Amino acid sequence: MKLRSKLLVTLATVFALGACVSTTPSNSNGSISSPSSTQASVSSGETRQYNILYIMTDDHAAHAVGAYQGRFAELDPTPNLDALANSGMRFTNVFVTNSICTPSRATILTGQYSQTNGVLDLRGEITTPQQHLPRLMKEAGYETAIIGKWHLKAEPGAFDYYQVLESQGTYFDPEFRTRGAKPWPENETQYQGHSSDVVTDLSIEWLKNRSSDKPFFLMHQFKAPHDMFQYAPRYEDFLAAETIPEPDDLYGVAKTFGSIATRGKNDALRAEIGTSVSRRNNRRNMGIDLGVAPNLNEEEFTRQAYQKYLKAYLRCVKGVDDNVARLIQTLKDAGQYENTIIIYTSDQGMMLGEHDLQDKRWIYDESIRMPFIVKHPDAVAAGVKSDLLINNTDFAPFILDLANINAPEYMHGKSFKSALFGQPPEQWRTASYYRYWTHRAYHDVPAHFGVRSKDYKLVFYYGTNHMDTPYPFYDKAWIAKTGHANNAIDTPVAWEFYDLKNDPKEQNNVYQDSRYASVISALKSELLKQRAKYGETDEKYPRIQKIIDQHWND
Repeated sequence: MKLRSKLLVTLATVFALGACVSTTPSNSNGSISSPSSTQASVSSGETRQYNILYIMTDDHAAHAVGAYQGRFAELDPTPNLDALANSGMRFTNVFVTNSICTPSRATILTGQYSQTNGVLDLRGEITTPQQHLPRLMKEAGYETAIIGKWHLKAEPGAFDYYQVLESQGTYFDPEFRTRGAKPWPENETQYQGHSSDVVTDLSIEWLKNRSSDKPFFLMHQFKAPHDMFQYAPRYEDFLAAETIPEPDDLYGVAKTFGSIATRGKNDALRAEIGTSVSRRNNRRNMGIDLGVAPNLNEEEFTRQAYQKYLKAYLRCVKGVDDNVARLIQTLKDAGQYENTIIIYTSDQGMMLGEHDLQDKRWIYDESIRMPFIVKHPDAVAAGVKSDLLINNTDFAPFILDLANINAPEYMHGKSFKSALFGQPPEQWRTASYYRYWTHRAYHDVPAHFGVRSKDYKLVFYYGTNHMDTPYPFYDKAWIAKTGHANNAIDTPVAWEFYDLKNDPKEQNNVYQDSRYASVISALKSELLKQRAKYGETDEKYPRIQKIIDQHWND
């Protein structure tokens, strides 16, 4: 049954969005007082329990948020997010541990790396008992809700309320699965309109109609700007007259970039590895996807493909930004803005033409860096940034700590709440572990793992499928051409190492440079340490472990 979504642009003047109550503090860091003049009086030994609004997009790269001062900042794509950053804290070194939608979302909900929570790829699911973050928030007295993209197959049963998109969801007239009389997933409602608007309508409606006096924890999760970048028609003129700034290596990467794992011997795999913006990848590229005229010369084809890609992407981002403003205005109109902690992030980053690559999955920074903005009513300063090295296993412990809840030991991440108050947490990580499992499926990215410290990145491409059979994704044209599902085609094994201080755009693989031997050795030790600590070894995959053993000292 089709229902027209309610237009909620004009809001009720005041409605109950959740009381700000006091509880005995149970967070491991203790209660941290702020000299902020806006802090309400708190009784001795008590800590306020704020509403928490968690806003997450899909594939919104940090460098496509104006406040992060990437190459798009001059286009002003995110004025409302920038204003949020100016009123809170912007974290600049936040990284995903597996840059693909379903695994990232599983990690955020569980606080665990992929092998522990069981979600290695898009086939995974998180059942109600594993939905640790909402379950613990509910146990601590929060009313919990998730509205928007879910993408974890099983029912989001740990939440008090949910309206979630079916699978990826559609950009227009999306269908939502809701809690109701029928068993999951049979309760479905379809709304007319653009997904970003509808998700926001539903969140505002939930906030408006809450009868509980509990504080709320709302996970508001956009589909945008995931491909295929279908923006609301009202944004057709946005950036129409602009030329979008291009990355340095859109038209051809340096000879020092990558390795035989990502290029092949003598560049033999350049036409296959990594879906491209240009015509380079002969199976899938953005020009083909977006309908660029095929008879253009190489440079013009690439230029038009990039401009079409980025304008569509940034128009989706603009729709997100405008709807974030609606959510914030809702809180202000209800007098709850100062009683609410607001978090803005994405499930991962996105390659926006860098190295002539599209999508995510890669360990390169544009793919793994996540925007993370926090507005806390009691934070000691506004408009500041932190370069603390965070990954998405930390999100659940951080949110729990904001609610004065101790993170359980089964979570791998740690809270960084104290950073909001000018006190970086002690004994913090110096490198973040990453692994991409889905070898060559969808976007022809070879399987790999690595670590990123603040200054360096070490990557090992083992280049094979972890399953005994091909991933259940079949590109018929590619199979006809090669005789194999691309996921079943191994790629060369190689190491890559980047000096991020001197080469922040990762254009020079200096793994063979003897000047870095001691740094590389230390990072290899860190890799082994973290793989063991977080249950990320290949004990279950002896074929992969054999490749690792054979090439560890290459």
